[in-house]
Amino acid sequence: MTPPGLPLGYHRLDLEAGGVAAQLGLVVVPACCHLPAELGPGARNWGLTGQLYGLRSTRNWAMGDFTDLARLACAAGSYAAVTLGINPLHALFAAEPLHFSPYAPSSRTQIDYLYIDVTAVPGFAEDETARALIEGERFAVTLGAARAAGLIDYSAVAACKRPVLEALFRRFQTHELDAEGAAKSDLGRAFREFQRDGGQSLVDFAVFEALHEHYCREGTGFSWRDWPAPVRNPRSPEVAKFATAHHDRVEFFQYLQWEADRQLAAAAVAGCEAGLSLGLYRDFAVGVDPDGAEAWADQELIASGASIGAPPDAFNRAGQNWGLAPVNPMILQQQGYAPFIAALRANMRHAGILRIDHVMSLNRLYWIPSGMEASAGAYVSYPFEDLLRLVTLESHRQACAVIGEDLGTVPVGLRKAMRSAGVLSYRVLVFERGHDGSFVPPAEYPPLAAASVATHDIATLKGFWLGRDIAWRRRLDLYPDADAAEADERERRRDRLLLLDALVSEGLLAPERAGQFLSANGDPAFSTELRDAIITYLARSRARLMLVQLEDVVAEIEQANLPGTTDTHPNWRRRMSYSLEELVSGADLPRVAALAKDGRLRSAKG
Repeated sequence: MTPPGLPLGYHRLDLEAGGVAAQLGLVVVPACCHLPAELGPGARNWGLTGQLYGLRSTRNWAMGDFTDLARLACAAGSYAAVTLGINPLHALFAAEPLHFSPYAPSSRTQIDYLYIDVTAVPGFAEDETARALIEGERFAVTLGAARAAGLIDYSAVAACKRPVLEALFRRFQTHELDAEGAAKSDLGRAFREFQRDGGQSLVDFAVFEALHEHYCREGTGFSWRDWPAPVRNPRSPEVAKFATAHHDRVEFFQYLQWEADRQLAAAAVAGCEAGLSLGLYRDFAVGVDPDGAEAWADQELIASGASIGAPPDAFNRAGQNWGLAPVNPMILQQQGYAPFIAALRANMRHAGILRIDHVMSLNRLYWIPSGMEASAGAYVSYPFEDLLRLVTLESHRQACAVIGEDLGTVPVGLRKAMRSAGVLSYRVLVFERGHDGSFVPPAEYPPLAAASVATHDIATLKGFWLGRDIAWRRRLDLYPDADAAEADERERRRDRLLLLDALVSEGLLAPERAGQFLSANGDPAFSTELRDAIITYLARSRARLMLVQLEDVVAEIEQANLPGTTDTHPNWRRRMSYSLEELVSGADLPRVAALAKDGRLRSAKG
């Protein structure tokens, strides 16, 4: 029983009886998550989502950055969107930029420094070394090639950004800190405060980055497991000695985190000031890379000998192995859930909504023994009630609403528990079907939900209609046999007819016009008219939040990620076909925004 009068939050009870003293942790939680008016009962709002790295602009250095984010957030706010959703911003591997999946990070509590807009770093305009670097021939050739490339070249982006950021850090040391390292300016004081607030987690991350850089250069290996035995232990005297000897390098990686956090904060503020009332919607990955900073810093927490994934299903018939490190649920409990709490706080920072990827992980995770096929895995249970209660508490403390991505194999009772906790369900148009395969009518969508046409892991709207995802699976030989591929083709043809029927039933397409999207031989045709009808259909749903992918605004055909692939499909490397300037000034975004607003208004009325 909770002692009366305790406020929400974390408490410690000191107990003593019979000369024996003990301490007990107690967490007082709210009944449900923070739900602002924009997501409350009767609300009907819309938001835009996109892949930040994929934004092209005339000023960025060949991948989207935080200045692009600010500009897109302002544009979304000006069109009455309440939020802008982005891919996870988790820190990847600075020493090896070829590991670029945002869902396989080194750390979920830190930020990928490649999103920093170098030109917005304090001192950039005045620094002679930085100016000499960007005016050099090597920089011009590297950046020019990266900008011209069809896909993102993360190595080239890093080659452009890192030397300039290092020069700006040296300038920062000279201008903002004194000879003893004490702050001598507001910027210097802000940096020192950021370091203090970051605590041991920030120190561990920065030390790992310095060590990882050192051993990658030596050719010792990408994984910390290949390092010399003494430095595999983050608390060893050898690691402490390395950190002291490489103090400036460790501090450089902390500086990058500070600057990334500053720029992310500025983008969030810019969006809110432009009308984006809920601000940014951040994404929280389900796990971390076993070779990364988090796994090194807390090795007891990571269960060795297994990775997490998903069992076989209709979309991935062989199952999926995500290569991510499973957290030991018993150790997590013993640690008072501190790593989970820290990760939630880090990702709710500068955000009004947090999307928890694969929210089923709060209840169970599919573990796959090392060296075995994905189909050989089994589910491991997690302390669901405790974890969900912690989500509700941190949601309130950070004033951040929560969306749970509940796609795939969902345990019985999980969605009911989510509703009770005020966690929005994640509903995707192509998966919302009746027992006969028909598309769920807008009026039958659950209210406490975020509804989207598609996600980064499935085909875009145009790609779905034209069967681009099926073509990729055929091309990459991902089907177990020809019959499976042909079954998918048949099902997609049926899906097109069912979706056209749904649009006609909703009065969004005239019956006599529906056939124009299927030619005489059954080949599909896609157009702006069809896009508009589908977006309007979803906008009329009862879901409190409706989401539109930027890729669907401009009818991109390729999806961000094709599950079940690594190097064979350009996952996480696709750039938008249109520049950010074209997106903001073009006709598609205001057109889609108007459709979303009108559909949302109609839904609210009833």
